[in-house]
Amino acid sequence: MLTIHNSLTKQKDPFTPIEPGKVRLYVCGMTVYDYCHVGHARVMIVFDVVVRYLRSLGYEVTYVRNITDIDDKIIQRANENGEDINQLTDRFIQAMYEDTDALNVIRPDIEPRATQSIPEIVAMIQSLLDKNYAYLTDNGDVCYAIQRFESYGQLSGKHLDDLRAGERVEVDESKQHPLDFVLWKTAKSGEPSWESPWGAGRPGWHIECSAMSTHCLGNHFDIHGGGMDLQFPHHENEIAQSEGATGEGFVNVWMHNGFVRINDEKMSKSLNNFFTVREVLERYQPEVVRYFILTSHYRSELNYSEQELEAAKQSITRLYIAIRDLPNTDEPCPDDSYNQRFLTAMNDDFNTPEALAALFSLSKEINILRRKKVSEAIPLASELRRLGNLLGLLQAKPETFLQGTSQEKEPGLSVTEIEQLIVERIDARKNRDFATADQIRADLTAKGIILEDNAQGTSWRKE
Repeated sequence: MLTIHNSLTKQKDPFTPIEPGKVRLYVCGMTVYDYCHVGHARVMIVFDVVVRYLRSLGYEVTYVRNITDIDDKIIQRANENGEDINQLTDRFIQAMYEDTDALNVIRPDIEPRATQSIPEIVAMIQSLLDKNYAYLTDNGDVCYAIQRFESYGQLSGKHLDDLRAGERVEVDESKQHPLDFVLWKTAKSGEPSWESPWGAGRPGWHIECSAMSTHCLGNHFDIHGGGMDLQFPHHENEIAQSEGATGEGFVNVWMHNGFVRINDEKMSKSLNNFFTVREVLERYQPEVVRYFILTSHYRSELNYSEQELEAAKQSITRLYIAIRDLPNTDEPCPDDSYNQRFLTAMNDDFNTPEALAALFSLSKEINILRRKKVSEAIPLASELRRLGNLLGLLQAKPETFLQGTSQEKEPGLSVTEIEQLIVERIDARKNRDFATADQIRADLTAKGIILEDNAQGTSWRKE
């Protein structure tokens, strides 16, 4: 049975969907004012694997991931660029798609944007006012009164008396409590605004996700995910807003992935210590980045380094070498132990490091069978492909991956030049000119090209 660590209960619980056979999942997406960095990629890939695995178990999954396309940072960046806000957000939404498509991240079933959800946001705010969970301030804003929601702090475990204002929490004298947060911001000169019963303005950040998630998935749904940094105050505020407005339980299971860190600091744009996905893809193939992210359990911190990426590159290369030259087949795998080991790992709170270990055990067996009887290795290679696909790995043809260069810009030999040198080496060996053959191999090795001789001939791959 699948168990998931629930941030709300602080333990791993057996997963039981609200509606048998169906899963409704919401994940907090990007605020689109810049390119995706590796921290964003981790969120995208983690929940991509969750969706893939749930679907492999037979669940009908409705996956919603929002886009925040209006907030203070977006307005500030547009002003700095002298750019229209819609042009800015459209540009970075397209960039996000380019990055996530490269990383083989399945697009969500529904992708609401904040600016396209104003009617739902206004309706939820009105409901909160009607139920006395919100109030109008002297400056025209609408704020949520957290002291009126008795179970505030249930997700984060924080108590009001101990809390301080967190990220994106604005504190001013017009609020009844320092941690009350803005639901609707009154319009400021030169900023985008929409009409509402309380005058022109724009939504606060927290209310956007409550309105979009409940509109797309209903008042009560199965799983809500996002980065650990969103647990408080964002997700805590989502619970208060949603349950206050609907009078129903909001989410059954809360999932939070750990930070990506560089030099013991969280990778973030605010600290200016981030690497964009496209910067990393200039040096590494997308599956290397994806593999790197899956080497750490999603709830653990992930340390970004060149050494870790190089290790991921070598590891996934070994998996591709195992299936190289072996055809895909529908023939069932004669040994189900690898599948069972993989399922056991994934059913244990999506334990991808253990799932990857199962793939490596399978690849070792394939390599052993290759030397004994190739035909016996074929169904195991197909099993390796199938299990890898559940993690979004082993998607390329082995030759394409092994000879690929991602988007590397450094000069190198062309495929034609490499293959011509291989022909020259084969001819030299036929003529027993082993010195020339060895020199060709050495020259290619020096340029990062590895030759592998086998019964079928000579193949090559990039180091």
